[in-house]
Amino acid sequence: MMSIAKGKRIVVFLDYDGTLSPIVDDPDRAFMSDPMRSAVREIARQFPTAIISGRSRDKVYEFVKLDEVFYAGSHGMDIRGPPRQLRSYDDKYQTSALDEKGNEFIIFQPAQEFLPAIKDMLKELEKKTNKIQGVMIEDNRFCISVHYRHVQEEDYVTLQEKVQSVLAKYPQFHLTRGKKVMEIRPSIEWNKGHALEYLLETLGFASSSNTLPIYIGDDWTDEDAFQVLQSRGVGYPIIVSSTPRETMALYSLRDPSEVLSFLILLARWGGSSY
Repeated sequence: MMSIAKGKRIVVFLDYDGTLSPIVDDPDRAFMSDPMRSAVREIARQFPTAIISGRSRDKVYEFVKLDEVFYAGSHGMDIRGPPRQLRSYDDKYQTSALDEKGNEFIIFQPAQEFLPAIKDMLKELEKKTNKIQGVMIEDNRFCISVHYRHVQEEDYVTLQEKVQSVLAKYPQFHLTRGKKVMEIRPSIEWNKGHALEYLLETLGFASSSNTLPIYIGDDWTDEDAFQVLQSRGVGYPIIVSSTPRETMALYSLRDPSEVLSFLILLARWGGSSY
């Protein structure tokens, strides 16, 4: 990998849960370790770096707490990216803003019109599922996660029926599934792969043959990003999994501890090569 990367402009994309932090029983306690934070900080000093997560962008930032990184929450439907507006994307979804230090950035939110319906759904879901022990409804801004890791097996069918009954009232949304979680998302053509492409374009690397993107993720939603790298014919799609599975990724790391080791080595290589 390093011999191919020599002389290339590396761009790093990272999932959060299961990649930078372990999968935990309580999603609110998916904390990033200090060594991992240090490694990501060093990576971001060497290469443009973005975290693309299904979580809300604000929640991911609370966990990571690094200003050197770009963030894409809600499976890429809420991006805080470089200060470059793109004519190829609708202006109404792109907003220029300044951070506390006066640095400009762009917020890109292609699912803005769905926010009122999402708020209504949240209320309905919380009301319909409040008697099912162990369920956790997470507001991820542009999508909703229904965690059932602590739900009794005999209650799962009831939970699924209640979620489906709410979803049936909102035809512009669809249900997807992850690790012990059901997710309700707007039915728009946008996913982590589109977020990767958007960030590459805003960074000025979309058409560059000298760019080498690296994407590391553990979830099925990361497959969209792996597929983008496969279609580009350049880059390193890396899955985080301790067991073999069907994937569009070409490389693998077993768990977040191996992700940490990889990032440390990549940062050291970058520091000696740039």
